[in-house]
Order: sequence, then structure tokens, then C-alpha cells
Amino acid sequence: MTPPVDKTLIIACGALAREIRMLVDANDFTHVDLACLPATLHNTPQFIPEAVRARIEQARGDYAKIYCAYADCGTGGMLDRVLAHENVPRLEGAHCYAFFAGQDAFAELSEPEPGTFYLTDFLVRQFDTLVIEALGLDCHPELRDAYFSHYKRLIYLSQTADEDLTGKAKCAAERLGLAFEQVHTGMGELADFVESAAHGEGRAPSVDSLPDHLATAAAVMPGSVWKRRSARTRGRRRGRISRRS
Repeated sequence: MTPPVDKTLIIACGALAREIRMLVDANDFTHVDLACLPATLHNTPQFIPEAVRARIEQARGDYAKIYCAYADCGTGGMLDRVLAHENVPRLEGAHCYAFFAGQDAFAELSEPEPGTFYLTDFLVRQFDTLVIEALGLDCHPELRDAYFSHYKRLIYLSQTADEDLTGKAKCAAERLGLAFEQVHTGMGELADFVESAAHGEGRAPSVDSLPDHLATAAAVMPGSVWKRRSARTRGRRRGRISRRS
């Protein structure tokens, strides 16, 4: 069966489902479909590469182009090995905080205080489930200091201007005993990625040319596979972040 030339699939982390659907709908990318894997895979990132591989193999006969809306996400470079073999591009970066804020902007943001806990819109919505309950703090709140003793602040990287979410993020910081800051990123580099996928741009990672220690699970690769950097993209990245505390 020959795949339809006008169909593209984005295989994404479930934590990005809302944002990607918003971008696809807002731009009327009717030829782009979305398939999401469970966000809970982040609790066991060693299983992300094979889950992505299985979804790619399932979709091969139905799509002309496939993209992966994951950063490295703690897979230690193993996701890039899968995507290089499958010839599938992915989002740039080590994690969602970096591609929402922008790679350079995130580095500048995190450098002054390494002890920073980050939230996105998704994580604010799922804070009780993915943080409080997952860490057992609902039953043993005394464990909070053990988990967060080395953290000083919580930064909410917001994708939308939502006062309700901001209020919930502030409450989350209070529950963890951390100073609160908000940095509005919008969709960040995710918007560029979805646009590029819709136009069939981008290239898969290449691990064959990397040193062996970077092509194994022992080291986290920096996610340098998304090479498209137009002046338009760089300008948006520099100008889109606003900060509130």
C-alpha cells in the first residue's frame, strides 16, 4: 500500500496533546494527525524509545511522513538511536522545559539557581496526580522536605495566559515550600516544530558520527537534531518570554 502523500503523523508525549492540537487546529493543518503515548512514560523513560518505535512501525503504511514530538526526556540518547534508524525527526532539547522556553533562554533561566522545580500548563493541571500522589505526599506529607530540601524556587513556564492555572501554580509552590516565579513562554519551539512537520521539513537524528559515549544510554544527548533555525524563528525565541513573580 502506498501511503498518501499529503498525510503526516506526529507521535507525541501525552503531556503535549492539548498544545499540539491547538497548533494544528489554529493553522488548519488538516493533513496532520496526532497520536499520543501516555504521559506516565516519563516515570519510566527507559521504555519511551521502544514505545515510540512500536508506534512508528504501526503507522508506516498510513503516513508519508512521521515526526516525534518528544525531547530526549531522560532516555539517555536511546530515543535518538531509534529515530535515526527509523529516519524520524524529533523536537530539539533535553526536555519540554527547554523547548518551551527556548534552548538558550532555558540555559540562562536555570543557571542562577540549579535548585529549581519547573511546571508547565500540563503539570499544573496534573500536579496532584503526578507530583503529590506519585511521590506519596498525600499520605506522607512529612516527606516533602526529604524530596525538596535542595530546591529553592518553583518556576511555572506557562503556555497560556490563564489566571486559574497561575493560581494553582502558586498553590503548588506553597505546598512544596518554594519561592514562586512565572515565565510566560507561549508555545515556544513546539510551534516551530509543528509548523515544520506540517511542511515536511526537518531531519532525523544521526548518532553514527557521535562519540561512542554519547551514543549510549550512559549519557544524555543535548537534542541537537532539529537544525532549522531561520531568522524569523530566532527572533521569536528572543522576544516571546515574559516573566512574573
